[in-house]
Amino acid sequence: MPILHLILVAVIQGITEFLPVSSSGHLILLPNLTGMDDQGQVIDVAVHVGTLGAVVLYFWTDVKRVLLGLPKVVRRQIDDQNAWLALCLIIATIPVILVGLIFKLTGFDDTLRSVMVVGWMTLIFGLVLYWADQTGPTEKTAEHWGIKDAITMGLAQTLALIPGTSRSGITITAARRLGYARGDAARLAMLMSIPTILASGVLLGAEVAFTMDAAAAKDATIAVVFAFIMALAALAMMMRLLRSISFTPYVIYRVILGLVLLWIAYA
Repeated sequence: MPILHLILVAVIQGITEFLPVSSSGHLILLPNLTGMDDQGQVIDVAVHVGTLGAVVLYFWTDVKRVLLGLPKVVRRQIDDQNAWLALCLIIATIPVILVGLIFKLTGFDDTLRSVMVVGWMTLIFGLVLYWADQTGPTEKTAEHWGIKDAITMGLAQTLALIPGTSRSGITITAARRLGYARGDAARLAMLMSIPTILASGVLLGAEVAFTMDAAAAKDATIAVVFAFIMALAALAMMMRLLRSISFTPYVIYRVILGLVLLWIAYA
């Protein structure tokens, strides 16, 4: 795979995976602007691994709490904040895994990967994010996360299976409507992305594990590194900016991207 194409895919995926701007929208736009071929499943797995490493590292304090709480959840001993966080994260992840498996087994996910679908979803859910961010109260912090809110955010996350919706965007939207402050909404959305990305990576990885050769392994390594670096930088930037600005700049960007994609689709 050409090194420029490889780096472009890794950089785009790394930057857009956690920003509420739809990574799928950008990856569909790339071949339309450059004429490049699809990157293939090996690189898809690699960039997922890179972004997963970035979010785990950035939110390591919370990840460590989840890991400490998981054994207690298994023993049904929900008696501290670590176990409670782990339980809520599990509950929030179940819907997207179940619906994702249905999409995969039925092949329905392939029918949604069109420029038109991505364009409309990018535009519509960008405007929904604006509405939720402007009208949602800011009375809750991440420490208020409970089962009811985890279920609501988990159900919202299933919409991200429609390309263009944006996993981080739709979970942040749900969190803002539930009353979480902007930074806490983003924090919960990022934590929810960890098991989701992990499940997606395992599913894709199982399909390519026995077909990877030395050249593909080299390309994958490069993709992991660049996706990791760019995802970490994007996370740090977004979490810092949320201390002083709203999600409106991302909404404006989504509206522009959505209109460009729709112009491509209908032109």
